[in-house]
Amino acid sequence: MWAAQILLALIGLSAGVVVAGGLFSFIIGLGVVSDFADRTHTGEHVLLYEDCVALGGMLGNIFFIYKIAIPHGGFLLPVFGLVSGIFVGCWSMALAEILNVFPIFIRRVKLLRYIPYLIAGMALGKGIGALIFFINRW
Repeated sequence: MWAAQILLALIGLSAGVVVAGGLFSFIIGLGVVSDFADRTHTGEHVLLYEDCVALGGMLGNIFFIYKIAIPHGGFLLPVFGLVSGIFVGCWSMALAEILNVFPIFIRRVKLLRYIPYLIAGMALGKGIGALIFFINRW
């Protein structure tokens, strides 16, 4: 009985490590971290940034699994939301840039004149959708 439980725990832990490693490799492979370092002219610290991304993921999982509360964390929640939104937005844009989604779409639909309106519409839609989601959760 104990052997089966230990084996299941090892398999679950191993699967989690593999999935998390794949996700962090994907984030780093997209070039999000190196783009941030390039734009801030701090390229000599790329390895530190990559370690911080992995550490943040691990700490986030630990806080979630063990339900660790951060004292007075309510004040930090808007900052975390803003930073997370910026990171996810940059991640999705890096993925779209690699896949050349926007240039192909713009050429096929002939939207060259309306690109600023398209970007503003996407940003407003994302913001309004997030606002509706969070208002409905309260």
